[in-house]
Amino acid sequence: MWEGMNKSESKYFNTALRMDEALVSLLKEKSLEYITVKEICARAGVNRSTFYLHYETIDDLFSECVENTNKKFISYFEEKGNGFIENIQHAPLEDLILITPEYLHPYLRFVRENKEVFTAAICNPSGMRSVAKFEGLYKYILDPILERFDYPQKAREYAIAFYVNGIMAVIKEWLDRGCEETIEQISDVIIGCIRPHTG
Repeated sequence: MWEGMNKSESKYFNTALRMDEALVSLLKEKSLEYITVKEICARAGVNRSTFYLHYETIDDLFSECVENTNKKFISYFEEKGNGFIENIQHAPLEDLILITPEYLHPYLRFVRENKEVFTAAICNPSGMRSVAKFEGLYKYILDPILERFDYPQKAREYAIAFYVNGIMAVIKEWLDRGCEETIEQISDVIIGCIRPHTG
């Protein structure tokens, strides 16, 4: 997988990955603002100087963690969505309406499987700036879809903000409740908010 890496780069990457995994495991135990560099180093089996060789702050490590989660989501969506992203330009328009169980269920399952990172990104004040990185995922999906529907370019960012912030608000509430409702229930809530039944 990392054929282009030399031994030094591979070691650097593996060390960063260990710290990333250490942060995620600590997020299962406490909020981001209560995690220390010392705890991350102890969990990852590295010393403080190694941490600061890679990152200036815990927020820098967290941003990388969010970015890795983003990449995982894209690959997850592609796997579950049968090449949906690659087919946006050619798919029938009716297949591009994503507020359906077919697309919401895999996304909500991914949120639940990565709830510690999502909770830190959405719920903790120190992680709020990372929410934008989650929103950045939508450029691969929503912007190309809006283009297919001939949605005006100048209005697209507003439309994306509406959908993303609305869905994220529902997800935040779900996370606050410990994901106690089922994926199907939350999917129905989102669909009901965005595509309400009429008459």
